[in-house]
Amino acid sequence: MRSDDLLTVGEVGARTGLAASALHFYEREGLIASSRTAGNQRRYPRHMLRRISLVLVAKRLGIPLGEVAEAFRDLPMDREPTRADWQRVSRVWKVRLEERREAIVRLEKELVGCIGCGCLAMRSCDLLNPEDVLGADGTGPQRLGAVTAGRAAAASPTHGRPRTEGRGLPP
Repeated sequence: MRSDDLLTVGEVGARTGLAASALHFYEREGLIASSRTAGNQRRYPRHMLRRISLVLVAKRLGIPLGEVAEAFRDLPMDREPTRADWQRVSRVWKVRLEERREAIVRLEKELVGCIGCGCLAMRSCDLLNPEDVLGADGTGPQRLGAVTAGRAAAASPTHGRPRTEGRGLPP
């Protein structure tokens, strides 16, 4: 085996655990690439195994394929990526992964208190979401919206505090 070997769909599937249809989908999405034989059969460069593996790990972590594609955007498809190529991708992903880590930590802290979902079952709901005032701001857990969307809570105009202006409640 050599790093410049070309692999059939079956060989790639056997090594990655993916069905041919999944490989074709990832190819259509621009995440991987193949060449064609004279008989129009796909052949994948062996280095695509690494890309596919990273796609699978990202999928397990809940990272959208669009983000994976964006991270792979500057990674060469026509040649085996160098260590420097992978380091460049790693720097981009490191920032995103750190943002996700911070969001998970915030979520962990908020799970024991009011998340602004309208249940009013937690003691903290009386203070943070009296009479479900946050329901006027939209559906779902309003106090976790910034966390679940991957944005910092500080990005909201209330910095994580309930919005009470215009509702007859003190700010």
